[in-house]
Amino acid sequence: MSSSRFIITVIGIDKVGIVAGITQVMAQHKVNIVDISQTIMDDLFTMIMLARITDEDFDLAAFQKAISEKGQELGVEVKVQHEDAFRFMHRI
Repeated sequence: MSSSRFIITVIGIDKVGIVAGITQVMAQHKVNIVDISQTIMDDLFTMIMLARITDEDFDLAAFQKAISEKGQELGVEVKVQHEDAFRFMHRI
């Protein structure tokens, strides 16, 4: 893996427990937050995080599944993208 960093985006209607639920899954998979930005506009919640993993045995598919399931439970959309893919998709 050329980079151990990921972009995690969370979007949905604001409610109590979104940050706690998402970060709980991250902690369970040993994913560390490098940077975080969160905004609430009226009742729309948005969060973007730059996250890093250090575990050589990190299972991206398992993490994506767990965080997606937590997002469904919380009623938000969660996407996890490898930093390299994110940068490639958003280059000018």
